[in-house]
Amino acid sequence: MDLVNVLTNRVVVLDGGLSTALEQAGHDLSDELWTARLLLSDPDAVRAAHAGYLRAGADVVITSSYQASFEGFARRSLTDEQTVGLMKASVSIARSAASEVDGPRWVAASVGPYGAVLADGSEYRGRYGRTTDELERFHRRRIEVLADAGPDLLAVETIPDAQEAEAVLRVVVGSGVPAWLSYSVRDGKTCAGQSLEEAFGLVKGIDEVVAVGLNCSAPEEVAGAVATARAVTGLPVVVYPNTGEQWNAAARAWSGGVESFAVTEWAEQGARLIGGCCRVGPAGIAEIARALR
Repeated sequence: MDLVNVLTNRVVVLDGGLSTALEQAGHDLSDELWTARLLLSDPDAVRAAHAGYLRAGADVVITSSYQASFEGFARRSLTDEQTVGLMKASVSIARSAASEVDGPRWVAASVGPYGAVLADGSEYRGRYGRTTDELERFHRRRIEVLADAGPDLLAVETIPDAQEAEAVLRVVVGSGVPAWLSYSVRDGKTCAGQSLEEAFGLVKGIDEVVAVGLNCSAPEEVAGAVATARAVTGLPVVVYPNTGEQWNAAARAWSGGVESFAVTEWAEQGARLIGGCCRVGPAGIAEIARALR
């Protein structure tokens, strides 16, 4: 069943933070490869995390390829051939989990930002000091591999900078796979400071892009981003924020944030794909699914 057609009839529930589910299961992700490390060391754990979200009510699971890259795996002495195998495995693992639940389920191959591979927090700043052509070359290799693995769509996510979005969109065009483009947003702008009108406007005329929106951003950013995305593009809007919690380094604990999302309001405003990101686990997705259905 075509996900794009489904969006005309109902809101689709996305999964939550893959890292959150894995950490709740006791896995240590303090590694520059983050969740992608488990593709190498414990793929069954990744599959179990996907399965947990599907049982909670998610219609779409996002693969563990967010931080996967040729450069990152090369630092672990993996060959290009081995890296290709792991990236493709991220899709097949998610597909395997989805095949074991009733009803249609979809797999979105995660395409994280260049900054995620740097593992220095620049994924929330952008402005990497790279040219658009350089960013295009970085993204092209792994997007081509992920597209070849047969996902239902590409989740181009947590993009902090309109310049990087432009680079990724060059690769998405002609990929043969539909995609959503999701920015990280702060104070009503991209994390790099561009207006959302400019950022969302980049998708105009690109048939492969089937939804735009935000993720890994505070919940209070959602309503404004939904309104802008709809006004600029007319496309379905995807939103999967974090809880808005802040890490207290002194106390070594999370604080603040919201206990639940205003998902019915977001749906009424025009969001068509709704889920959660960091700090939103299977219980949070179950709550979202109940509220929307």
